[in-house]
Amino acid sequence: MRQYQDQEKRVLIKVVCNGCGRELQLENGIVQEGVFPGRVNWGYFSRYDGERHAFDLCEACYERLIGSFRIPVETEEETELL
Repeated sequence: MRQYQDQEKRVLIKVVCNGCGRELQLENGIVQEGVFPGRVNWGYFSRYDGERHAFDLCEACYERLIGSFRIPVETEEETELL
């Protein structure tokens, strides 16, 4: 969950993990630790047709989530980090 100081300028002031409720470390509007931002616009034929969902997970909650998958996530090395 993200909180912004100013909705127009989108100045980020707080990020809370939707899984465990822990507030993530933030410095000058930049998250200082790993975070998984989940975003989806649900389309036709879903239970959530026309809804937009957004959530943030800390690394621990992300690891718990993907650990429950029957098929592991695909991973590959990144050589350039932004």
